[in-house]
Amino acid sequence: MSLVLQTNCLTKKYGKQIAVNEVNLNIEKGDIYGFIGKNGAGKTTLMKMVSGLIHQSQGEIELFESSHLEKGRKRIGCVIEQPALYPDMTARQNLIYYNKLLGIPDNRNVDDVLNLVGLQNTGKKKTKKFSLGMKQRLSIAIALLGNPDFLILDEPINGLDPSGIKEIRELILKLNFENKITILISSHILGELTRIATKYGIIDKGVLVDEFEAAELENRCKKCISIEVDDLEKAAYIIKNNIRSTDYQVFDQGKICIYDCLDISAQINKELIENGVLVSSICLEGNDTEAYFVKMMGGN
Repeated sequence: MSLVLQTNCLTKKYGKQIAVNEVNLNIEKGDIYGFIGKNGAGKTTLMKMVSGLIHQSQGEIELFESSHLEKGRKRIGCVIEQPALYPDMTARQNLIYYNKLLGIPDNRNVDDVLNLVGLQNTGKKKTKKFSLGMKQRLSIAIALLGNPDFLILDEPINGLDPSGIKEIRELILKLNFENKITILISSHILGELTRIATKYGIIDKGVLVDEFEAAELENRCKKCISIEVDDLEKAAYIIKNNIRSTDYQVFDQGKICIYDCLDISAQINKELIENGVLVSSICLEGNDTEAYFVKMMGGN
């Protein structure tokens, strides 16, 4: 799979303060990359460096597997912080204005973009009368004017009500699935990210803590009955043949994790003890996704 964005030791310093610290980010074509971190963790700073709004202090950026950033950035659309929307203009007029700024010679793309973001029926309604969700969709529409292959969205659902969040979520999935646009998205609403992201990057205090596929998240947050015993081989036999577990794993140092049979821990304990296995501890382990992300971001 080809890489849309790759950074190597990307760093941004403001005086002695390090906002982004040697980050190696890898986004493949087709990803919806969920970028997660606390306020001030470095998410927006990294997005600004990638899009060319600020210069990096050191490190390298490659776009579409090329270090020719001027060419690569022509294939990017971004919504970082809130773009200027002209309140006394309609959605269409706003898009025509930004077309001129981008040097796009005609406005044939305007109707297509309005249809794409679901604002085709706003007519003469001025932007100042738009809901927050409509304004956010118009912001994304502006980012789509140049027909980008890569879209960078910084907190696109921040402050939206549930219906607005749903609209943006469905739009992101549509852009990714139907229009084949790779997307980098940051958000504080972790539950929403888990509904759309195919890959995650977690940043804390400017450092990329981890980067992993969405499929891996389920394994990392999987609940299990964790048991510490004195005889692993005997305990594993009992779990397989007496308890009839089909999903368990044996670890070193006397630990077994059972991923099914989660509601019969007392029976498991009783079965092991009655068959001569000493159980030193038995407990339910695992995180929900939000707790896992908070922990990875340095939270409690």
